[in-house]
Amino acid sequence: MDTSAAPITFIPDVRADAVLAPGGLGHTTVLNAPGVRVVVLTFAAGHVLTEHRAPKTLLMQALDGCLRVTAGGQVTDLVAGALLRLDASLTHEVEALEESRLMLTLIG
Repeated sequence: MDTSAAPITFIPDVRADAVLAPGGLGHTTVLNAPGVRVVVLTFAAGHVLTEHRAPKTLLMQALDGCLRVTAGGQVTDLVAGALLRLDASLTHEVEALEESRLMLTLIG
């Protein structure tokens, strides 16, 4: 969704278009506005998003399921409602311990 021209953006349910599907990884852009992008990733149980980096500060919030994030020498299990912030360009990996949805907010 491109909301770059809107002064206010309301999204009633970020999960609405992020349907959990069998297989690997799904990707839905929920918001794209100046200085911020929100993406919902859907993971099949056992799927691993191998080590990578995001160019901006990253907020990771589990919407459902359980995800294990390895970053900066630390392992964090994210469950629904949990929030994790990563500095820009910090190498990280995400593993779905069960079928899950993860909201990513890229800031900057």
